[in-house]
Amino acid sequence: MADPASYRPAPGEVPDSPGVYRFRDRQGRVVYVGKAKSLRSRLASYFQDLAGLHPRTQAMVTTAASVDWVTVDTEVEALQLEYSWIKEYDPRFNVRYRDDKSYPYLAVTLDEEYPRITVMRGAKRKGVRYFGPYAHAWAIRETVDLLLRPFPARTCSAGVFKRHGQIGRPCLLGYIGKCSAPCVGRVSAEEHRRIVEDFCAFLSGQTAAYTKRVEREMKAAAAEQDYERAARLRDDLRALQRALEKNAIVLGDGTDCDVVGLAEDELEAAVQIFHVRGGRVRGQRGFVVEKVEDVTTADLVEHLIQQLYGDQSQDAVPRELLVPVLPSEVDATVTWLTQLRGSNVDLRVPQRGDKRDLLETVTRNAAQSLVLHKTRRGGDLTARSQALEELQEALGLPEAPLRIECVDVSHLQGTDVVASLVVFEDGLSRKSEYRRFAIRGAAGDGISDDTRSIAEVVTRRFRRLLDERIDPDDPTPGIDPVTGRPKKFAYPPQLFVVDGGQPQVEAAQAALSELGVTDVAIVGLAKRLEEVWLPGDPDPVILPRTSEGLYLLQRVRDEAHRFAISYQRQKRGKRMVESLLDEVSGLGEARKKALLRQFGSLKRLRAASVEEIATVPGIGPMVAQAVVDALEASAPAPAVNTATGEIID
Repeated sequence: MADPASYRPAPGEVPDSPGVYRFRDRQGRVVYVGKAKSLRSRLASYFQDLAGLHPRTQAMVTTAASVDWVTVDTEVEALQLEYSWIKEYDPRFNVRYRDDKSYPYLAVTLDEEYPRITVMRGAKRKGVRYFGPYAHAWAIRETVDLLLRPFPARTCSAGVFKRHGQIGRPCLLGYIGKCSAPCVGRVSAEEHRRIVEDFCAFLSGQTAAYTKRVEREMKAAAAEQDYERAARLRDDLRALQRALEKNAIVLGDGTDCDVVGLAEDELEAAVQIFHVRGGRVRGQRGFVVEKVEDVTTADLVEHLIQQLYGDQSQDAVPRELLVPVLPSEVDATVTWLTQLRGSNVDLRVPQRGDKRDLLETVTRNAAQSLVLHKTRRGGDLTARSQALEELQEALGLPEAPLRIECVDVSHLQGTDVVASLVVFEDGLSRKSEYRRFAIRGAAGDGISDDTRSIAEVVTRRFRRLLDERIDPDDPTPGIDPVTGRPKKFAYPPQLFVVDGGQPQVEAAQAALSELGVTDVAIVGLAKRLEEVWLPGDPDPVILPRTSEGLYLLQRVRDEAHRFAISYQRQKRGKRMVESLLDEVSGLGEARKKALLRQFGSLKRLRAASVEEIATVPGIGPMVAQAVVDALEASAPAPAVNTATGEIID
């Protein structure tokens, strides 16, 4: 625990101007990012008597070991830089909103020649238009099913689209009028894109204009006695009206706005956002956040706005944003939102009328979400804390192992030897920091040596640690000078786990000792009896089967095992495909790589026809036939039941 007085800036050293500051721990890792109108007065508030600080602020300043800052010209620049740094460093003491569940979006892949309408979850992709989020995937599918009659756009996957193009027949949706069948050329790429653009415009709130246009076309067709077209347009109009009825009007003036409701207690806060377009609720989203810093409601609203719109496209920022409390830096926030949108944004607290009623409804949803979250998470948070405390006590660690790393080795009879390294922080997986290793010392002769492989991984991982150790004279400690990104392995784990028993543990410890690393505890978890082995101890540590600490170690070990096997299978499949293709005449390295990119695995390549293989760039019909012949010749013989003579599937 550091004394804040040991790194307090000298008097007069901190400028009295707007800026952004970073607190770092002993390893150079950024633990907190903040902004201020006056850096001098804000930083001075952190270095007062510890007894006068909020408990969370006390924890932050005693965890930190240094502070630095950057001055800017305006508060808007400070807001932008603060958001960029929080996103880059992911500081542990900053408020970070996490979705309370994985919400599905209605996505339109505008980056493709023939855009597709589909349901997507997870990270957003560039070039894709998103609508929502929605509470349930089935709600999206119901809406899409209704709108495919007036907007017959493609919904099939790339494989289905290609296959129907090859056979020259559309799928069922094409026959029943719910797809314009661009796969067989019923419409051109330009005509299909116009259909998709009309679909996007309708979902964006331009409903009245489109329904009126369809109604006019229907009447014109009837006047021209084109009754078949008039009937189709009538059915389209009814489908549009049914889709609109599913979203009740909540704001009669047809406003486009986002409504934010917030419920909080001393430890956590829950946020609900309703996305209203054309007066109707088009999407809903929820966050739950732990208050790891001393923040007010206004600060929570400001952090939410930063994270909600910082990475969004221009049209995702609404004209109006209704919040329960104005953010602490309201003028800077409004200016930043206006720059993102490209036009004025109205940020306000509604006082009366429909908008006030809607805000109260959203706030009630947030309160219910907080209660539900506490019910679900209470046991989980307690269990994780208990697990870390049990491991500290059972293994004799000086502190709870907040960062745990685990290595596992995978191979197939000594070939294709690989290893995985997974990272858990605060009892939760940190997938962005997982690493895969191709073992360089593997002989590939069918003889596996797990201890040698583990020693190699430990050596490579901790040599990287030594290379990235924080230099106190470095002006940007913890930052890679080439990429400008944080060095993710510049600090050690408190606990390093190997999958295995005493031999594996001793090999890992020997590798650490050779490198001179002495501040990392190593244990091994043996699968047979789930014993925990320590280096130098002839007997294992036996944790109770009901122990939360043992359960955490098992989860870490199993995750490393899963990650290693997936990499080993991927590498083995790629090697098998390459070895089979080596014998095909006329197939060079570039064409082999193109085949691997297109099909990805030996199983999919075996199932492909000559025509499908010939669609790969650079592969003609003759080469495609040669590939099929080579794969058929190398296919394993079917298993036969010796008693009955039947082929076994």
